[in-house]
Amino acid sequence: MSDWADWDHIIKIDPDKTLHADETFEDVAATGTDAIEVGGTTGMTEEKMERVVDACGKHDIPIYIEPSNPASVVHSDRHDGYLIPVVMNAGDVTWITGAHKEWIRMDDDIDWSRTFTEAYIVMNPDASVATYTQANCDLEADEVAAYAGAAEHLLGQEIIYVEYSGMLGETEKVAAAADILDAATLFYGGGIHDYDSARTMAEHADTIVVGDLVHDEGVEAVRETVEGAQDAKAATAAE
Repeated sequence: MSDWADWDHIIKIDPDKTLHADETFEDVAATGTDAIEVGGTTGMTEEKMERVVDACGKHDIPIYIEPSNPASVVHSDRHDGYLIPVVMNAGDVTWITGAHKEWIRMDDDIDWSRTFTEAYIVMNPDASVATYTQANCDLEADEVAAYAGAAEHLLGQEIIYVEYSGMLGETEKVAAAADILDAATLFYGGGIHDYDSARTMAEHADTIVVGDLVHDEGVEAVRETVEGAQDAKAATAAE
């Protein structure tokens, strides 16, 4: 079974941002989250990525790098692997295969046993990732589901990631993606800021991803989202 099959909650750390107040990566690791992803859309460098991976890797929690470009990939024994985005609804094919080809061409040290992909469906047109990838975000629920189905059943993706980066998504679209999947794990990210929003989205997605919250409001706010995700899963299991 893949690591992420049992994850309810992930914190995504942006190496281009600072943590809240005087908090530390030890504080982040102690929130109860199941894993930490390290990555961001803009301002990524190998040095920034390495600093965060080294700091997070000191703690007993899975750490995965999510690189936005080949130059931000680091090789380290302090992380568990790589989650490489493939943007299903990208208008620029660079973010479907192009950047991936360049990474393979430039890097002779890829550890394929620790390298996995995430099939992104980008949904917020105002987000940096949408601009960066020229994503078509004007999708109906059946189109979101179709992208998710294509990712799992045609491309063999194990992770489908519905990404609303910066805003809380539409539950019917996340639910549509969930309904079409058989074995793939559905990640959801975007706008999760408290217990209620976490619980609501975790009722549809397998795993919720919290990013800006850890930088903007800190670990106490993140703990609420962990509780929301866990309670949603406990309620589902009890049905």
